[in-house]
Amino acid sequence: QVQLVESGGGLVQAGGSLRLSCTTSGRTSSINTMGWFRQAPGKEREFVAAVSWRYRGITKTAESVKGRFIISRDYAKNTVYLQMNSLKPEDTAIYYCASSGLTFPTMKGEYNYWGQGTQVTVSS
Repeated sequence: QVQLVESGGGLVQAGGSLRLSCTTSGRTSSINTMGWFRQAPGKEREFVAAVSWRYRGITKTAESVKGRFIISRDYAKNTVYLQMNSLKPEDTAIYYCASSGLTFPTMKGEYNYWGQGTQVTVSS
């Protein structure tokens, strides 16, 4: 099994920045891709970004956050980050990190381990 723990959420004003962290442990050898998803009240959980666990520098980002959000990984710390800049009120959601044995999946059903989520609230 893989354990994922997110941190770094909070309340920020529009235009501000936050950095989310997701620390992994357990059977990390089974991971191919790490992803971030978000779920706003009354909406489906949606893909935000993904990073290759095995190959440095390979990422994928949703169009809705491209140019504002950056996903990265610290190999030494087994931690994935989501740097969120120029935040907007519509970015308000619970953010989840997840792991997958597949290569850059974007559907939530293709990720098999999930963290508990961290709340991000952007005020206008």
